[in-house]
Amino acid sequence: MKLRALIADDEPLARERLRFLLAADNEIEITGECRNGREVISVLRESPVDVLFLDIQMPGRGGFEVVEQIGAEKMPATVFVTAHQHYAVQAFEVQALDYLTKPVEAERLHATLARVRERIAANRALITQEQLKSVLAAMETGAAPVRKEYPTRLLVPNGTKDSFVTIREIDWIEAADYYSCLHVGARTLMLRETIKQLVCMLDPRRFVRIHRSIIVNIEQVREILREGRSEGAVVLHSGQKLKMSKKGWQTLIEVSGKLTT
Repeated sequence: MKLRALIADDEPLARERLRFLLAADNEIEITGECRNGREVISVLRESPVDVLFLDIQMPGRGGFEVVEQIGAEKMPATVFVTAHQHYAVQAFEVQALDYLTKPVEAERLHATLARVRERIAANRALITQEQLKSVLAAMETGAAPVRKEYPTRLLVPNGTKDSFVTIREIDWIEAADYYSCLHVGARTLMLRETIKQLVCMLDPRRFVRIHRSIIVNIEQVREILREGRSEGAVVLHSGQKLKMSKKGWQTLIEVSGKLTT
């Protein structure tokens, strides 16, 4: 199924270049173009899209005002496009998927589209509202609940190439501002997803957030250390020691208990 894309930029040449680059991808359908924030808001309210390429500085209402008006949680996968690097931090604060600088290069756009597809696939794997209703209905009638499916691989952009990482091979994950650092054996990979986003994407039966900045693959946990009433640590099979909060300890014990019963 093609991804529906909307281009929003007040510069005709910028829209034309992005339209030209996107035309090379047969799985992208450009459903419209907007010249200002008001047009973007109107289109999004009438016809939802999968991905929005959004200029930050536009007459009337800019990109950030569009997000504020629609609501970050209701926005499609949003890629900010701008000539100014200094907006990057603010862009990720409003949950932007990516941040492209003008003039957009084909190779960089290709990596962005890969991330868009990965995000959309992950979101589609999450329980929808209707699925949640069916689970509750099944619980009331005694029927077997519907099991939620989680992605088995992550696509990690790495310079000029993209790497597929098998999720079960991830040992632990560390927060790094608006990125996450994946520790996979001897490899360390940076993924532009927050810890909060990854918690929703990963199977909670296998990956536990043991600290506000750490997610661990419980299959890699060798020991659990208690170091007081509020904090502790886990030791992985690799020997890596990771700090753990009280809440993280309780969650880890609960999940581990379910796996052994």
